[in-house]
Amino acid sequence: MYDVVVVGAGIEGSATAYNLAKNGEKTLLLEQFPLPHSRGSSHGQSRITRVEYGEDDHYAVMMKEGGKLWRSLERESGTSLLVNCGCLSVSKQGNSYMKATISSLSRNGIKYDILTPGDLRDRYPMLSLPPDYVGVFDYSGGVLRADKALRAFQTLFVKHGGELRDGEEVTGILPGSDVTIVTSQGEYRARKVVLTLGPWAPKFLPKLGINLPLETVLILVLYWKEKKDGEFSAGRFPAFRNIRENGGVYALPSLEYPGHAKVCYHDGPETDPDSRDMAYTGRILSTMKSYVREHLPSLQDTPSIVESCMYTNTPDKQFILDRHPIHRNIIIGAGFSGHGFKLAPVVGKILSELAMDKTPSYDLTPCRIDRFSSTKARM
Repeated sequence: MYDVVVVGAGIEGSATAYNLAKNGEKTLLLEQFPLPHSRGSSHGQSRITRVEYGEDDHYAVMMKEGGKLWRSLERESGTSLLVNCGCLSVSKQGNSYMKATISSLSRNGIKYDILTPGDLRDRYPMLSLPPDYVGVFDYSGGVLRADKALRAFQTLFVKHGGELRDGEEVTGILPGSDVTIVTSQGEYRARKVVLTLGPWAPKFLPKLGINLPLETVLILVLYWKEKKDGEFSAGRFPAFRNIRENGGVYALPSLEYPGHAKVCYHDGPETDPDSRDMAYTGRILSTMKSYVREHLPSLQDTPSIVESCMYTNTPDKQFILDRHPIHRNIIIGAGFSGHGFKLAPVVGKILSELAMDKTPSYDLTPCRIDRFSSTKARM
């Protein structure tokens, strides 16, 4: 018997398990694949971190605490996790998202610069942007060392008394006053269960009577070689976001593979996570080659390294952080829509609060299951 079983040891599940164990809860963390693995959404060496969040100001508020919690994790783990190189967002003048971004940064007291087209040309000569583009530079942003962050949460979870079992797939959940968790190797019982299933959420949650409008998409993670050594180093090139109507693009400085910047399209083809390698990605690759050729001419226009990742998107791109509508001892964290990694310390805190029957630290109205009018629980 456990106080809580967490299913899924990605960044959200690992952060949740860490918070539970640190609060004295007897916790089991289950992962279907042997760790570490690259089949879900939490692998890889880097993620963008930023406070600015456009219209979604509740995430900006969360990120103010998130930055402090990442620094706390650094101290506790003795591992450097954050590269504070700033985050530059660019778009056409008059873009509503950019206006909302500036308002959000101002409200939350975050230092920022507004950059004119001339400023962008002067500061970032490696960029070739349209003449009507403007920018916002968020001084609090930068890069998270993703693999190290995931490992830090898992290591500290075990250090605080948690039990981690990998290579053990959960095949069923039997609700009740105590929940039975059926796996490929046996059964466990717990007073509470937290489901952080990543791209497997839309395949598993219907077994519990919950049908959510989740879409799993494959993201190409592309690395492009510099033409001039050091031009995309973290000292010269920040985390970068191009807000566009026809699909956003993001980039990170050369931190992972020597002399290579990471430049990716923020979308991809809908894909079953169990057959992701079958997805057609030719259109995305062609789009990104054209983008790099036009806007990042200081990079080679063919990627040297091609990797992949999964997003699990909700229609409104808001998270799902809620209890099961009927079985209140089953807690669900899902639909992180490609922007959940940076918020993992806060998400882990919130999901652990729900599992410990505490009042959540934040208003979770935007993250409730019942916002989807067609969602029905049958059990």
